[in-house]
Amino acid sequence: MRQGAQGSADPGAPWAAAGRAGSGVPSGRGQEQGQARAQARVPQQGGAVRGEHTHSEPPVPVVPVVPVVPRVRPVVQRASVRGQILDALRAALVAGDLRPGEVYSAPVLGERFGVSATPVREAMQQLALEGAVEVVPNRGFRVVERGVRQLAELAEVRALIEVPVMLRLARTVPAERWAELRPLAEATVRAASSGCRATYAESDRGFHRAMLSLSGNEQLVQIAEDLHRRAQWPLVGGGPGIRGRADLVADAHEHTALLDALVARDLDVVRALVGEHFAGAAAAG
Repeated sequence: MRQGAQGSADPGAPWAAAGRAGSGVPSGRGQEQGQARAQARVPQQGGAVRGEHTHSEPPVPVVPVVPVVPRVRPVVQRASVRGQILDALRAALVAGDLRPGEVYSAPVLGERFGVSATPVREAMQQLALEGAVEVVPNRGFRVVERGVRQLAELAEVRALIEVPVMLRLARTVPAERWAELRPLAEATVRAASSGCRATYAESDRGFHRAMLSLSGNEQLVQIAEDLHRRAQWPLVGGGPGIRGRADLVADAHEHTALLDALVARDLDVVRALVGEHFAGAAAAG
């Protein structure tokens, strides 16, 4: 009797417990919550459930986000000005406008070139690294004084580097490749005919650079050109007329004669012409 009374006290208790345990049979309160959620999902007339897409409404277009690129400061322009001033100073050195032993200040040169003192000072510092000038504290830059001995030493080093390379190239480079350099050789003759040492110096270096570039050794080309540029600086007491127009023209005609020998692969003539060319460079001022 006691056990029967306990079992019949609440006949729906096992089902209620099962519903609360998630067995699939909901309790009374759970049924009410489920019906409320189901009604919330049913759209009203003329509306749609939030978050769902219907055929009557176009999708919201996605606007791409364009990244903001910061403006780059025009540093190239300043480097370009410095490079132009450096070229102008190198030309002035070769032409004798900047005389050995003289001191030049950056502000004065800046007024001459129509720029501020900053790019002039940077260009002069580069020339100091190349050995063309030396820094004078609180004054400016002094053009280095050179004598015949220094010029002869430069010519000797250039010959040690360039002559073996030229003889090797004379045996390996096809004739048509040498013929392609003919316009550069003729350009040196025209530059020499003008009588301007700075113009000829630039053309002369361009011809030698083109020949040595056929070796494929970029380090050799850079070193040879640096030595060539230093060899073109004037000597102590030497003005623009120390090498006259006739001397420049004779030097330029050696380029065309050398090309003729290279095209013909005449190694003896090539060796003789290259040797004479550097011997003349050692005596030039």
